[in-house]
Amino acid sequence: MSSIVRSVVCREFAPLDHLVIEEKPAADLFPGCVRIDVTACGVNFVDALFVQGKYQIKPPVPFVPGMEVVGRVIEIAPDVPTGDGGVNLGQRVFANVGLGGYSSQAIVAAKRLMPLPDALTDGQAATFMQSYLTAWFALVERARVEPGRWLMVLGAGSGVGLAAVDVGRALGLRVIAVASTDEKRRFAVERGAEATIDSTLPADEIKEKAKEFSGGSIDYLYDPVGGEVGETCLRALGDDGQYLVIGFVAGIPKLPANQVLLRNRRVTGVDWGGWAGKNPDRNNALLDDVMALIARGELRPVEPVTYPLDRAADALRDLEDRKVAGKIALRP
Repeated sequence: MSSIVRSVVCREFAPLDHLVIEEKPAADLFPGCVRIDVTACGVNFVDALFVQGKYQIKPPVPFVPGMEVVGRVIEIAPDVPTGDGGVNLGQRVFANVGLGGYSSQAIVAAKRLMPLPDALTDGQAATFMQSYLTAWFALVERARVEPGRWLMVLGAGSGVGLAAVDVGRALGLRVIAVASTDEKRRFAVERGAEATIDSTLPADEIKEKAKEFSGGSIDYLYDPVGGEVGETCLRALGDDGQYLVIGFVAGIPKLPANQVLLRNRRVTGVDWGGWAGKNPDRNNALLDDVMALIARGELRPVEPVTYPLDRAADALRDLEDRKVAGKIALRP
């Protein structure tokens, strides 16, 4: 076990280039916790917002960003059960640490660990949770989708978008994927998209192509992008169509209330993180459903692009600039 821990540290809310690497002696292990030797940490869009002070929640500085880690257990507190049904040295696990993931080690409460199936690589395991549980929560819990209906996914080349394509297909939906490059659209087709649209087209043209593919209108719009394209594509929804508000990469859309009223359209907010914190038991059941489908090969999280810990700022910048298809992970 290394006595020195390397971490990416945000000392102040500032541009991404202000992130620094710090080395410190390993902290003592708390009761009820284990120490993980981190092999991969997921990089999410919200991490960049945290670092730059653009998120609605602002953690005290300094802090270590990153919430999703995968690694192997290298130390166990004396009060943590081991053996069958417990935690064991060398066990490969996933943990959502809240903050602190961009590091070579993590100390985590044993009850927050999730053993990993062989079906997931370290990179996949470190990057699937937020995207896939958001998609499952949105489509199953919030939208209560019906098989055979049309789902349009904006930002379908991102990790969040590809997860929605994959989950939508697994639920029996017919998926239209909107993405900016041939590579991203190919990834979406590999995950089950029935049709694709170039997101660099004018918003009105994207809307019309979606209506053409779906035979007149779509049933569900999954929008992690926002901006003009989100507002415009609302008009592609048919009777009782549902607009799922996931995020605002391109800015908060100004949804016209008259277009919500027309054809009895619905707008549904999706905040998986907030819901999961208030409903841990239901969230665990949701996670079990997703993990079972992954184990059976019915869901296929993408293998992420990886960056070394020292290039965390580059990873976040490339994610913000949408230069990467799929997900990104850091490897300490």
